[in-house]
Amino acid sequence: MLTLIHAPQSRSSRIIWLLEELGADYEIRYVSIRRWDGSGGPDDNNPHPHKQVPALLHNGALITESTAVAQYLVELYPQSELGRPPGHPERGAYLSWLAYYAGVIEPSGSAFLSGVAAGNPALLKVYEDMCMHVVETLTKQPFLLGNTVSAVDLLLASALTWMRKLLPDSPVVDQYVQSMIARPALARARAVDVKPDGFHD
Repeated sequence: MLTLIHAPQSRSSRIIWLLEELGADYEIRYVSIRRWDGSGGPDDNNPHPHKQVPALLHNGALITESTAVAQYLVELYPQSELGRPPGHPERGAYLSWLAYYAGVIEPSGSAFLSGVAAGNPALLKVYEDMCMHVVETLTKQPFLLGNTVSAVDLLLASALTWMRKLLPDSPVVDQYVQSMIARPALARARAVDVKPDGFHD
């Protein structure tokens, strides 16, 4: 059994979406986390080393960090279109985008949204280059890897549903977001994001 360590409406919400896309058999352990607004707090029931989410438990293994959890899950379900197994022609692009999301998109986007990049020309250039790369890619094709959705699209689209300003105004990006949020698996994921008894952290 897969057990997702999850805090409602957090970074682990996108892993529920991925699990639903995969048709996985899983359970959720709801935990509290410290939120950016100062609410909440660490939960002793959370095995993540920093008491953050997501974290995934599977057969005694602990997997943390969104991109690692995503890669672990798509490898468990190799029949899914969301991963790109070894030998697949899009394998290189898939791994590159997975690393790019974690190493460039989120850090540079956070620096821009927090205002840190405004006073640092080098950081601002990284953010602007990232935006250009993503928008140009989505101008040429419907998804980051081409014509078929991948787990990286779930990561990016999830971030954009929370922070649309992560990327500049663009009809291409808006169309991309709309195509992703229309997926039935996201509706199912949102239905279980918050515990039925109204769990709050």
